[in-house]
Formats: sequence, C-alpha cells, structure tokens
Amino acid sequence: MTEFVPDPRRWRALAVTLTAGFMTLLDVSIVNTALPAMQRGLNTGSGTVQWVVSGYALTFGLVLVTGGRLGDALGRRRMFLIALAAFVITSALAGAAPDPTTLVIARLAQGCAAGLLTPQNSGLIQDLFRGAERGRAFGMFGAVVGISTAVGPVLGGVILAVFGDPGGWRWVFYVNVPVGAVAFVLAMRLLPKTERKPGKLRSQIDFAGIVLLAVAVLGVLLPLVETEQGGLSKLWWLFPIAVVFGFGFVRWERRVVARDRPPLLDIRLFTGTPGYATGAAVGALYFCGFAGIWLVFSLFFQQGLGYTPLQSGLSVTSFAIGSAVSAAVAGRLVPRFGRRLSVAGLSLVVLSLLAVALVVELVPPSAAGLAVALPLLIGGIGGGMVITPNTTLTLECVPTSMAGVAGGALQTGQRIGTAIGTAVLASVFESVVVGTHRDYSLALTTAMCCSAGLTCVALVLAVLELRARRVRAARNEEREAAKAAADVHRQ
Repeated sequence: MTEFVPDPRRWRALAVTLTAGFMTLLDVSIVNTALPAMQRGLNTGSGTVQWVVSGYALTFGLVLVTGGRLGDALGRRRMFLIALAAFVITSALAGAAPDPTTLVIARLAQGCAAGLLTPQNSGLIQDLFRGAERGRAFGMFGAVVGISTAVGPVLGGVILAVFGDPGGWRWVFYVNVPVGAVAFVLAMRLLPKTERKPGKLRSQIDFAGIVLLAVAVLGVLLPLVETEQGGLSKLWWLFPIAVVFGFGFVRWERRVVARDRPPLLDIRLFTGTPGYATGAAVGALYFCGFAGIWLVFSLFFQQGLGYTPLQSGLSVTSFAIGSAVSAAVAGRLVPRFGRRLSVAGLSLVVLSLLAVALVVELVPPSAAGLAVALPLLIGGIGGGMVITPNTTLTLECVPTSMAGVAGGALQTGQRIGTAIGTAVLASVFESVVVGTHRDYSLALTTAMCCSAGLTCVALVLAVLELRARRVRAARNEEREAAKAAADVHRQ
C-alpha cells in the first residue's frame, strides 16, 4: 500500500471546488425570491414558473448517484470540469431565456449539471485529505451547505433590488457565469490529475442500474416537488412504482456485485460500512425537518406580514451566520467529540424551532422578524454541528474508490428529505392559514412544531448511532488487547 502524500495545493483546490459547490446549492433557494418577477417578465402562470424551482430540484436529485459513480470511474477532476462548464453554460441560457419553455428546459439541464458536480466535492475531500484535516475540510463543506441554504433568499432579494424590473431576475442566473468561469480556470490549475480507470466506459458504468434508480427517485421526487400544483393527489400512483423500481434496483445491484462487475451503488455501503446507513438516514431526516422552514418563513413574512423579499431574507440571516461559524468549528472538533456533536446540534435545532413557535405567539406581528433572530441564531449553531460531523463520520469508513458514489447517495437522501420536508411543512402552513381564516402566526407555530418533530426522529437515530459507535470502539479495543496478549504469549 503506497503511503499517502498530501497535495501541497489541496486547500486552494478545496476553496475552488467549494465555490462551485456553493453556486449549485445556492441555486436551489435563490430563485424562489425571483419567481414573481419571472412571472411578470415572461407573462406566464404560476404553475409554469414554479417548474423553474421544482425542475431544478428534480434533476439535481436524479443524477447525484450517477455523478458520483462517473467521478469514481472517469476521475473526479475530469467530471468536475465537465459539470462546471455545463453549469455555467446552462446558467447563461436560463438568464437569456426568451420564453417560459426555454427557461424551464435550461433549468432542468442546469439541475443535471449541478447534480453531476456536487458529488465530486465530497469525493475530492476524501481523496485530498486524511485524519484531522479531513474533518476541517468537511467543516468548510458543511459551512457552505449551511450558508447556501439560508442565504439564497437574501442574495436573491439583493440582486432584484439592484437590477430591478423587468429583467432583474435574469441576473439571478447570470451571476453564476463570471464566478463559474473563474472557478473553471483555477480548477484546471489546482485540481490534481487522476488517471481514468482502464477499460471502456460501458464496462465501468451500470446503465441498467442508472435507469432503475432514476425511475425510483423520480417516483418519489416528482409528486413532492409538484405538491403546490396538486402533485400528491394527481401523482400518488408514482409512489408504488418507486417502491417496485427501488426493490428491483437493490436486487439488480446485488446481482451485479455477485458477477464481479462494478455496480452503480454497491449495497454493501449500507450493509457493511460502519455508520454509513445510519448517518445517511440522520442526514435525510435532518434535511426533511429543517430545509422546508425557509419556504414557510418566506410565506409568513411576505404574505402574512407584508415584508419585501429582501426583508424576508434578512429576517432569517442569523441562521446562516450561526451555521457558517459552527460548521467550521465543528469540523475541527470531530476527531475529539465525534457523534456527540451531531446529538448536541440536533438538540439545539429542536429547541430553537420550538422557541420560534413560542415567540411568534407571544410577540406582536410587527416585532416577529426581530424576535426570531436569536432562536434562529441558536438553530444555526446547532445546524452547523449536525451537517459537518454527520458527513465526516458517515463517510469516514468509505473506501476512497467509492467516495464519489457514497457522497452522491448521501446527498440524494438529503435532496429527498428536503422535498418531503418542504411539501409537508408548506401543506401544514397553508392548511392552518385557510382553516383559521389567515392566522399566519398560528400557521408558523404549527409548522415549526412539525419541523421539530421530524428533527427529533433524526436525533433519536443519532443517539442510537452514538451508542453503536461506542460498542464498536469497545470491541476494537478488546480485539487489540487480545492481539497484544497473543503476541506477548508467542514471545
């Protein structure tokens, strides 16, 4: 086994890849703020323009695992550059779209590019870093995830305020072009070259597995991202299809492994890699609980209190600040505290959500924006303590040859969790608003309690994984002690 030699440019390379990753994750939420302006500028209905958001989320989630497998097979540098170039081009096409159809098609393609690019980030961290440095690198990655999720509405509001109507919404997409172009040039210089695995691509990629998994993920995501357009009632029949294709995917992948061929997603990641299955479930449930609150906050502040998009975004900025700081710090503390960080972080998130639910009931509506700042700051601190340690610990036992697909599967769970959480919380919020004749404070309180409940499920799993890690550590110590005793006896 060759000794690992750190790349002297690894931190600069990480900065470049995280910049690109920030753009792809930011585009999940930044566009929400610009939807009304797009609707006016393109003279189209809300159903069509909603696909600018849902289409991106759909294709993003569909190709994550495939993108990770392509990175493992073709080399992460090569896949990163291809996906980044595609993301820049599709961003420009979306910004220049002359009609709604072109815009939606560009967004679908942009989501595919983002889904191919995102797994390369976690894979490159696995390749470039070891030990405590890997925790620090994932800490920076976690900070990017936390910031991009929460800061999107703020940046969207700023861009619209600067460029105004009628074409200001186009700059939500155009802003990716110069940033992406610079990142591409720097990535060409800084990312380490990797050799492509020998053999034809057809022999390395499980195309049947791609189709089976794509249909399964599509069957789950499509009804959820179309919830506001009645997707759950119209497309419910896709859920049983997703189950059938998901079962078929698992059977097929096991068959591929038995034939000693490279699978799309080795099922042994979940059954034989310590901590991976539970960590992936914790991540999915956490995103299910917290990711949907941003849409609910947007509805509460803009529809309920009459805030502008920028004011609405600024009202939740404290979460982004807390998440960015704690994610970077938590990355350095993972080797020392391990899974206890995730448990503590999830506990803080639950407490902050319940505090928001209480605060909005106690203060007058005019003071709600300021009143939720402190609870959201605490929630952000907790959120940063969840994402970074969970990603680091979930991937710590994954072989580097499978790092891309493992990261892709982990993030697919997070995308599905986000879609489920957004659909559930938005439905709860709207149903309370209608049922109480527009009591927006009670609607927000109810949604926050639902979010806290979902996060509690993730907390329970994190506690169970903490105990399982202690058991594994004790067994390893016993084996080491037995081995040492046997060595002494032989001497």
